[in-house]
Amino acid sequence: MVASSLQLRDVGKSFPAPDQPLTYRTVLETISISLEAGELVSLVGPSGCGKSTLLRLIAGLDFPDSGELLVDEEPISGPSAERGLVFQDPNLFPWLTVRRNIEAGLAARGVLQQKRSEVKEFMRLVGLEAFADAYPHHLSGGMAQRVALARALINHPKVLLLDEPLGALDAFTRMRMQDEVLRLWQNRRTTMLLVTHDIDEAIYMSDRIIILTQRPGTIEQIIPIALDRPRDRSSSDFLSLRSEILELLHFAGNRSSQVTA
Repeated sequence: MVASSLQLRDVGKSFPAPDQPLTYRTVLETISISLEAGELVSLVGPSGCGKSTLLRLIAGLDFPDSGELLVDEEPISGPSAERGLVFQDPNLFPWLTVRRNIEAGLAARGVLQQKRSEVKEFMRLVGLEAFADAYPHHLSGGMAQRVALARALINHPKVLLLDEPLGALDAFTRMRMQDEVLRLWQNRRTTMLLVTHDIDEAIYMSDRIIILTQRPGTIEQIIPIALDRPRDRSSSDFLSLRSEILELLHFAGNRSSQVTA
């Protein structure tokens, strides 16, 4: 599998205000981002700045009001298995086993018979071979999220979008899952865009961090993370980056929201 580049050029998005349907609120404004093939980039910013909206636009689940989104110079025109999306909630089918949850996307695309041999490979990749016949209620939070990752990766996406995928986990499980995601990324080199509120997570995992302002979300700063992997969360360079980003977020979060008609 060959990873793909991702480009967003002057992307903007507005939504009707809940209490004033004729008034539109700008959520994203002139967002321009380029991800190189195989890059892992984190997107951070204040709550409500449009991070999840941006992932939905890239996934093709919604459409921008302005600008363009491209994968390998091909415009995004709707949902595609080439762009996987993993949410904070694993969203597993409770009536299906681990194996059948992982197979679900293949079945929906009508390629299960051709690709069935890959299911075992992906269960092994996420360390769940022994739980192939278990149901979601038998799984821990971390295990359920690994099923969701396998279900997305088995489609061989060119770009994997991660919307706070570890946000519901306890601190220790979250750190173990960060290493798990990094292992999968290093194994497959899928281009990944990760939305997270956890600054340590962003520094620990990313090649670059993109910081958005308060709504309407625009790019405040892009910070390259030049630390060697595996990264030491207690190193002076790590902690210095953490302080810098927290200060940037403090100022971004204090900017007033704007409403446009």
